[in-house]
Amino acid sequence: MRVLLKISWEALAWWNNWWLDYVMLDEVCETIKELTKKKIEVWVVVWAGNFIRWAEIEQINIDRCNADNMGMLAININTIALADVLSRKWIEVKTVNSFAIDWVAERFNKPKALKWLTKWKVLIFGWWTGNPYFTTDTAWVLRALEIEADLMIKATKVDGVYDKDPVKYHDAEFIKNATYDEVITKNLRVMDSTAIALAKDNSLVLKVVSLYEKWAILRAILWKDEWTTIS
Repeated sequence: MRVLLKISWEALAWWNNWWLDYVMLDEVCETIKELTKKKIEVWVVVWAGNFIRWAEIEQINIDRCNADNMGMLAININTIALADVLSRKWIEVKTVNSFAIDWVAERFNKPKALKWLTKWKVLIFGWWTGNPYFTTDTAWVLRALEIEADLMIKATKVDGVYDKDPVKYHDAEFIKNATYDEVITKNLRVMDSTAIALAKDNSLVLKVVSLYEKWAILRAILWKDEWTTIS
């Protein structure tokens, strides 16, 4: 089983939504460690919203290309932190990027990456696609296609997909199963439209789970149906 796991920055952020919650980071790495014990190939994509967010920098009129480059750089802070904690748990890990960054990550190359998995148990993707205007969602789906992932998992602060924000609305209804067409028509905000179209066209399966529930990621991989499945 080859899984591409996307970890929400909101789940990793400190209580004030900035920097890193190291307790949560440790728990995430414990989960990843358990996956490797089950012989599951784990590839990870992380966001960078705990360091820089488009909503804030847009207000000061920073050029979009520069803003996206800032975000891509910030992602590497999260990838380094994640890799460091995994290493201290005796998990062999490697970080790869769209562009090589000396001493931090090598440039992603599919044949090499597949070979790396024979030595490193976990690979972490940084730097999105390496291009502005393309989100982490698009990069996530792109990497899933490149590595021929069996399953995509989005681990976030909620336990699945709802018809509206369950944090703001107590009457939000949980959606157990949905198609990518329904995600678009109902504006469910699971991913951006480019990523959704790419996932739909290539028949990728996505599960949305809570990062706060112990072993939720593992149970989703084992096809337990407590969480949302999109296909």
